[in-house]
Amino acid sequence: MKQFLVIGLGTFGASVARSLAERGHNVLAIDKDMERVQSIAADLTHAVEADATDPEVLRRFGAENFDVAIVSIGDSSHADVIITMILKELGVPYVIVKARDDLHGRLLKKVGADRVVYPERDMGIRVANNLLSSNIIDYLEFSPDYSIIELPVRDNIIGKNLRELKLRNRYNVNVIAVKRGDEIYISGLADLSFEPGDIMIAFGGNDELQKMEKEL
Repeated sequence: MKQFLVIGLGTFGASVARSLAERGHNVLAIDKDMERVQSIAADLTHAVEADATDPEVLRRFGAENFDVAIVSIGDSSHADVIITMILKELGVPYVIVKARDDLHGRLLKKVGADRVVYPERDMGIRVANNLLSSNIIDYLEFSPDYSIIELPVRDNIIGKNLRELKLRNRYNVNVIAVKRGDEIYISGLADLSFEPGDIMIAFGGNDELQKMEKEL
């Protein structure tokens, strides 16, 4: 189980934190606003009111022990730049930071951010799902309950086709396309035998997709 540190509980940060916690992961959230902390505390492993620009605060909460830190500071004081620098100096292996624009994003990259996201382009829930599964290549929230995922084909189904696998019957999930190199197959999928390197594009309920991703 991964350990996640979320700094900043605005709309984006709270969305990521809740999505990670809902899937059973340990999440520590930090924000200077007590109301934000109180509004999410019951949903997370731990939520605290603190100033994350203070290196001693991050040391006290053991920031260096977290696998991933997500920084989502809404103001323009460059607190996120300071926090990113501190987190990398403490040895956090992967730091994701929300940026306001391309210039801000480039600055964050220069001070050590491993990944920069933009609220207009990346929804918090999408980021959370990408973090949680090394198998899912991409994820698109279609609605609150339904999504589309890209899933690499594993060795155990190489040589098999959808007619044999009966994924729709087993998981109530529809495979809508298969990527093979530069080609995308959308017709005749039932009898298309999977090959190494294929990517399955599937649509279905979030619970069903998660079950298939774990079992297949």
